[in-house]
Amino acid sequence: MKDAEWIAELLAHGLLRASFVPPAPQRALRDLTRQRTHLVQERAQVVNQMQKVLEWANLKLSSVVTDVTGVSARKMLEALVGGQTDVRLLAELAQGRLRAKRAELEQALRGTLQPHHAFMIAQHLAHLDFLEEQIAAFDAQIESMIQASGLPPSDPGAGECAASQAPAAPDTPPAAPAQSTSTWLAARAICDAVPGIGQKVAETILAELGSDMSRFPSAAHAASWAGLAPGQHESAGKRRAVRIGKGNRYLKGALIQASWAAIKGKDSFLAAFYRRLAARRGKKKAIVAVAHKILVIVYTLLKSGEEYQERGAA
Repeated sequence: MKDAEWIAELLAHGLLRASFVPPAPQRALRDLTRQRTHLVQERAQVVNQMQKVLEWANLKLSSVVTDVTGVSARKMLEALVGGQTDVRLLAELAQGRLRAKRAELEQALRGTLQPHHAFMIAQHLAHLDFLEEQIAAFDAQIESMIQASGLPPSDPGAGECAASQAPAAPDTPPAAPAQSTSTWLAARAICDAVPGIGQKVAETILAELGSDMSRFPSAAHAASWAGLAPGQHESAGKRRAVRIGKGNRYLKGALIQASWAAIKGKDSFLAAFYRRLAARRGKKKAIVAVAHKILVIVYTLLKSGEEYQERGAA
């Protein structure tokens, strides 16, 4: 009860900091991008389940092809489900550079496919088709919202919580109204120019973080909110690193995904930063540090409205 009384006392004096509540248009975009993320994750699960069925049937297709849902592999799987058992005819369905591996494909397709295996593969393929249609529909809806958004309209309740309705302290200056510095379309282009960030990751960043960086006093505040701020534990004068916080798992996941893509470049600043840090702290900590660096870059660019300039590996 004492904690509640103390919170009420702080509220009465206007000392509680308002929570970050995005405006209504951003919340709508966030709902769409989060559902799309769930669909993409579900698609990956279905692919893994189909891989397991192929292993049960002793079909080693994944040892030859990179993606079992690709054009060539999809045709082979559909032919198998349709009753085709001639491995030579199945291998002839390969397209492009995969045709050079027809001998390996024949060996990989010599399995023991049972009727129930074929049924399960057919169901997984149908499920994948459904999920891909759903993902495409969400892509179109998100694109339509971003194209038609212009400046996101202000929401009277944005950036406020119930606690912020209390009267402010007498010596507290009135806060300046938050305004978006760019359209969603322009903000997405700014994010998309950062190494590792593609269009979908940029849309997730905008949906979770927004395009108005005035909501966060600094890049460190944004990183802490995202759960990418480095933790510190100090005891007896000794400082020890601790795990990063939970934060926003959708934003954190998108930035980690962008980090893995960003470090593939040989001459980029982020790739060089990763290599230097990975040599000292390990790959896992280094990739989180790259995600933190990307968030700081995005925050700075969206706040200033400038475009990303590659610094190079030096």
